[in-house]
Amino acid sequence: MESRVKLFGHPVHPMLIPFPLGLFATAVLFDLIATFGDRDSLERAAHYMIVVGILAGLLAAVFGAIDWIAIPSGTRAKRIGVLHGLGNVVIVVVFSVAWLLRRDDPTSPTSFVLILEIVGVIGALITGWLGGELVDRLGVGVDRGAHLDAPSSLSGRPAGDKHSG
Repeated sequence: MESRVKLFGHPVHPMLIPFPLGLFATAVLFDLIATFGDRDSLERAAHYMIVVGILAGLLAAVFGAIDWIAIPSGTRAKRIGVLHGLGNVVIVVVFSVAWLLRRDDPTSPTSFVLILEIVGVIGALITGWLGGELVDRLGVGVDRGAHLDAPSSLSGRPAGDKHSG
């Protein structure tokens, strides 16, 4: 099943997901480092990373939802897609709550905020695995005819074209 929305021949959703994942994970790392080292600048950076991660997550969700709609009903891929998508919505909500709780003082996240952030990152690992299952195991978002010598997506030729590329 090919992705419905592509940029230069590649699905947009997988292009966007590294941003919220990386931003959220780095925000947690910065907060943990700052907790043990009292570095307000890291906590402030983490605060802003969470905001950008939330926005990037919402943008990725739009393209993920477009691709999910195209998955045939009654399939394992459709069920896993629901878990993947809803799980990611929960993660964005968790980080939104963490951001709201620290918004008045971005440089002093409470222990509860840190726990929320860690739970969010653990959840992202799980939903990331589910996304990998969709692509790597079930072929969602993969070009028809994809193979090891497929031509470049910029060539204009279909993936199933047997000429080297």
